[in-house]
Amino acid sequence: MTPARVLLQGKLVDVDVELLRVACRRISFLDQLPRINSERCAFFLPTSTIDTNYLTRSPRLIGLLSYLAITCRKMSDSEEYEVEQPALAEDDLMRAFLPTSFGKKSKDTDIAAQIDRSRRTVEKPKAQQQVKDEGSKGGAKSDSDGDSDDDSDDSSDDDDEDEYPVSHELVLKTHERTVTSISLDPSGSRLATGSMDGTVKLHDFASMTPTTLHAFRSVDPWETKSSATASESYPVNMVQFNPLSGGVFLCISPHPQAKIMSRDGDIVTEFVKGDMYLRDMHNTKGHVSEITTGTWHPTDKNLCVTAGTDSTLRIWDINNKRSQKDVIVFKSKAAGSAGRTRMTAVAWGTPAQGGNNVLVAAALDGSLVMYNGNGPFNRPTGEIREAHKPNTWTGGVDTSSDGRMVVTRGGDGLIKLWDTRKFKEPLVSVEHPSTSDRYGMTNIKYSPNSTSIITGSASGHLHILNPGNLKPEHVTPITPGSPLIVVDWHQKLNQIVTGSANGETHVLYNPTMSQRGAVDVMSKAPKKRHIDDNPALTMDQTLGLSGDSIITPGALTAQQRKGGVTGTGKSLDPRRPQVQQITPFMRSQPDEKHIEENIPLSKMLHEDPREALLKYADVAKKDPLFTNAWKETQPVTQYADLSDEEEEEGPDKKKVKR
Repeated sequence: MTPARVLLQGKLVDVDVELLRVACRRISFLDQLPRINSERCAFFLPTSTIDTNYLTRSPRLIGLLSYLAITCRKMSDSEEYEVEQPALAEDDLMRAFLPTSFGKKSKDTDIAAQIDRSRRTVEKPKAQQQVKDEGSKGGAKSDSDGDSDDDSDDSSDDDDEDEYPVSHELVLKTHERTVTSISLDPSGSRLATGSMDGTVKLHDFASMTPTTLHAFRSVDPWETKSSATASESYPVNMVQFNPLSGGVFLCISPHPQAKIMSRDGDIVTEFVKGDMYLRDMHNTKGHVSEITTGTWHPTDKNLCVTAGTDSTLRIWDINNKRSQKDVIVFKSKAAGSAGRTRMTAVAWGTPAQGGNNVLVAAALDGSLVMYNGNGPFNRPTGEIREAHKPNTWTGGVDTSSDGRMVVTRGGDGLIKLWDTRKFKEPLVSVEHPSTSDRYGMTNIKYSPNSTSIITGSASGHLHILNPGNLKPEHVTPITPGSPLIVVDWHQKLNQIVTGSANGETHVLYNPTMSQRGAVDVMSKAPKKRHIDDNPALTMDQTLGLSGDSIITPGALTAQQRKGGVTGTGKSLDPRRPQVQQITPFMRSQPDEKHIEENIPLSKMLHEDPREALLKYADVAKKDPLFTNAWKETQPVTQYADLSDEEEEEGPDKKKVKR
């Protein structure tokens, strides 16, 4: 007998090693355990996996294994117990199944590796690669020259990534259709996105993790809770947080009424609609046709401006929804316009750095008009007719941080740079393919310090332009094959947010340059998903569950398929009572006797009306109610006799003329 000691109820007991080996072989994991070669060794053997038929022939092993419990972690630290590793070759595949150490493994998240997985992999265009291959085949350059060129290209790409926050990205796939607008609050903790699917998605960076990249709330600005019928839905043209107060944001849809919503998605203010039958727009209290865009006042948190297709710009005070504060009526001078056109874009220049407080707007007739931000608004301080091609949609207008420069992106495929101090001709004009013919919300933005200009392209690339000559300084693909519609560059986060036609929202960042936002999201440990996180698989335990009910994972209830319910299943219609869940106690049919006794006229459905009237024929004949006064003098009613021939022929349908 080769003894091996085990810890049994706090005492060391000798056990035959051969018996333990046979028991291990019976439960088929002998090859996964270390070979026992010492006189004193430690084991942990679960009794539930031992073959009971074998144990009946080994009564000594039954008593030992039933109480066998050992702490391997403690005993491995002691020099008294030794375990010899099996003699296997270095390349033996069995080593992958053998334990190397005892103790609990560390489950700390490798933050650096997690951030590195979000690094963007940019493939070089095939055209550039083909040119390089042809140059290498020409033999004009040596191999060393070619290697130096490749190294210089790679180093230049790395320098661009270090200069701009575009090395890493965070992808949010929360919309089903084109993302038309994006906006971050001043602190950079909350992101709002609008889409052509008619919803506004609210994202909170503080609550997101690498595995839970979804919006915490989805809002339809035009969903009504007071109507039982389906409410109208409109695409979202623009959402923009108040730059001075991040508690509210401006929401604009192709509707005459703009809305102010809280950071949680609740409607705070809905501006009034104007009278469409008034000819003079100065007398209307609001827009009479759909609104295209809008923006906030740069220094007054209570003011915002909206642009509409009724050829007006309206300045609103968010504390007064009954009427606008000022109305600016733009009179178009284009032939055949009757003095009206559509306002397509608007920007409010800030005087924060000593510049001009200007209000710049673009129109469908190609005009670019500028007003003094402080008023009066009777006539513009500057106007450029045909700044862009008439009848093309100029969706992008932005001003520099000092309020002196204006950049526009028109539907004619041109980007132009203007100086507000010499508002006559563009300083620079470059070609850039336009997407505003399909997506009128295509924009162009200055960087926070106005050292760069960013915009998207129809090929899905992000273009970072020089603010002086509009030449591209860095071009990187974001959504190849899908147009890049809207862009934004946040000042505090130093991160670029983009929205594309495929419904994706990309947050570009650089871990060394950017802070908070996407960096905090990727620095968190992945959240473990629980079954309770899926509302389709959970139930209200207070209502109970029927015994014969079938739960299909991911399936919606009949009430949820009809729509108009909250997340907890309650109806949004206040006039409709909550339908109780059907249980076995509610499926019994009422007794027929109970219906007859408690429900009046319950038998009328199966009663013959003729027989019911003939019951009173004898009573009416003996005691007439209405003709009792002529009972004795009433003449006897005489009916004409009909023969069988007349019954077959029937009565004459036509009246005999006399």
